[in-house]
Amino acid sequence: MLHVPIDVFFALVVIVSIISGFLGALVGLGGGTFLVPIYTLFLGIPIAYATGASLISTIATSSGSASAYIKDRITNVRIGMGLEIATTTGSIVGSLTAAFVYAHHLEYIIYMVFGVVLLSQIYFQMERSKFELPKPMKPDWTTRVFQLHGEYYDEALKQEVKYYGVRWWLGETIMFFAGFISGLLGIGGGALKVLGMDWAMNLPMKVSTTTSNFMIGVTAATGSAIYWAFGLIQPILAGFTALGVLLGSMTASKILPKITNRSIRYIFTAILAFLGVEMVLKGVGIIH
Repeated sequence: MLHVPIDVFFALVVIVSIISGFLGALVGLGGGTFLVPIYTLFLGIPIAYATGASLISTIATSSGSASAYIKDRITNVRIGMGLEIATTTGSIVGSLTAAFVYAHHLEYIIYMVFGVVLLSQIYFQMERSKFELPKPMKPDWTTRVFQLHGEYYDEALKQEVKYYGVRWWLGETIMFFAGFISGLLGIGGGALKVLGMDWAMNLPMKVSTTTSNFMIGVTAATGSAIYWAFGLIQPILAGFTALGVLLGSMTASKILPKITNRSIRYIFTAILAFLGVEMVLKGVGIIH
């Protein structure tokens, strides 16, 4: 751990958590995507406890921002609940895998996987950042069967946005891996959830990020129960983390409706690049 007085240490934990919660709620990843790298790289917290605290904070992120997004009619609850079946299943498998990894002192694998997961998202985000709203795709059979449609008022564009989702089967497949990554890395799996809805199902970025925020709490709750059973959650650290993340996520929920989808993508991509490179370097032993 960082060699500073205990009160200073926990003050840093809260500050980092507020920033992580804000960014996580803004881009739909959950605060854990930013918490785990910062905790391990800069505060010296063992990654096992960082991921445990991260899962608890992800529940706080979802609780703090999801209600506001639902009130604004941006979140598509129907789509989120349908996809949650795959993510919770994946989360159980991922959490059990993480327990095995930590028991055998193979933490470097977690760092490497974490970095690769973050960096893999950059290409898709850069490609889709060319458009404010996704190009319309012809509805398929899953659009009709699972009612993958909705509408919301976009404050930044000053217009009502109607959308149709497609390829439900591909979204569900990605959601299983999102759940697995959530349980393995303690991040809520938001990066892959956003990818599954944004790229695979062709939903608008704001719908993808807000629906991801709604979903990550359920996914994280599933994984955190297993982490708790294996003693990988430190209650005091998790408590301070959850407090900071909740404050940050509630602030983000007030700001997101007022900014453009493209701006969210640029923020999303820049953070993914920085943290992804840092985690890979940590995994291969270049930085300690």
